[in-house]
Amino acid sequence: MNLKITFLGTGTSQGVPVIACPCDVCASPNPKDKRLRTSVLVESDKLKLVIDSGPDFRYQMLRCGLKQLDAILFTHQHRDHIAGLDDVRSFNYLQQKPMPLYGNALVMEQLYREFHYAFQNKYPGTPRLEPHQIANEPFEVLGLPIQPIEVLHHKLPVFGYRLGDFTYITDANTIPDREMGKIAGTKVLVLNALQKRAHISHFTLEQALKIIDIIAPETAYLTHISHNMGLHDEVSGELPPNVHLAWDGLIIYA
Repeated sequence: MNLKITFLGTGTSQGVPVIACPCDVCASPNPKDKRLRTSVLVESDKLKLVIDSGPDFRYQMLRCGLKQLDAILFTHQHRDHIAGLDDVRSFNYLQQKPMPLYGNALVMEQLYREFHYAFQNKYPGTPRLEPHQIANEPFEVLGLPIQPIEVLHHKLPVFGYRLGDFTYITDANTIPDREMGKIAGTKVLVLNALQKRAHISHFTLEQALKIIDIIAPETAYLTHISHNMGLHDEVSGELPPNVHLAWDGLIIYA
């Protein structure tokens, strides 16, 4: 399986810069210190899918020039991961079909609540959505095998996903032992690392590095990064050779 992965956003729920924040990171002129809400585009020879459609979804689609989208996978139901879903309307129109959505029961419950107008009392112009509720077991999207990985975001179950040798986990502070085996052998790991100081629902930089050391991928990328992490270039200089801070627009292959 050959995958092309584009980091559409690598920031936390507020993005970077944070509104009205005077810190050095938010004031940085370095484009790598500008982070939209976390999302990735995964492309294979079979399909193009996005993991999470946060508030920046419209701009992310325009910025990467995407003309086709076959599905959206959701990690969890927080607004910084679902709020942009309405903007699939353009893909509905161009592709003349509903947008397939994949997520757990909690995700689907929130989508039905927040985008109720797309499921009930439809009228012209509403997004056309095709929900697929998934459990913590393998499934396929257009023939592409996908393995969910259930992690915890404080006490909230969140899905990471493994596609071939690529594993993507965001918004986690615990990976249960039973799930670690699903990640074993992955060559490219993307893992959230919010900041350096302790947080109730996200891995810190130190915690993320410990997980990476256990899994031992060939290469790891850190995402869902807040302005509290520090300047991109300075933090990058502190990392092991096989670990990198992801940035918006970064393209990798797995």
